[in-house]
Amino acid sequence: MKNDLSLSGEALIELMRAVHSKGLPFRFNAGGHSMAPFIRDGDVISVSPISSRLPDPGDVVAFLHPETKLLCIHRVLSGNKDAFLLQGDNMPGKPDGVIPREAIMGRVTRVERRGRRVRLGLGPERLLIALLNHRGLLAVIRKHAGPLYSYFRRRQRP
Repeated sequence: MKNDLSLSGEALIELMRAVHSKGLPFRFNAGGHSMAPFIRDGDVISVSPISSRLPDPGDVVAFLHPETKLLCIHRVLSGNKDAFLLQGDNMPGKPDGVIPREAIMGRVTRVERRGRRVRLGLGPERLLIALLNHRGLLAVIRKHAGPLYSYFRRRQRP
């Protein structure tokens, strides 16, 4: 659309910081496939500033990757008050490493796909997803569940 504003890189990060400084969530389109199927390329995500409660295992956070300096959205596998182990749901065996607390920009609090809210992945099941991901089992489940999911989706169409 000609009225859309597209930002990336440092401009997106600075705008997120400015919005968060007002205590407000920042909404933008997710890019990439590292969090599929829970967050897909093009989904609209809301990232809220980190409050006094630190991210827990299972939470999905926005962070600046210490090596690449890119904004990433991944799930917390474990952590303490100083650092967190993060990994994308679609990146088996590839954790981001230990990410310092200062690199965490916010917590993903809402995901929208085609105008509808997506709840799966951010609710109480988020801890189970993190555990399965940490153990390398999420990819195995996705591999075997994918064809079954596709089969039932095809059968539901009129």
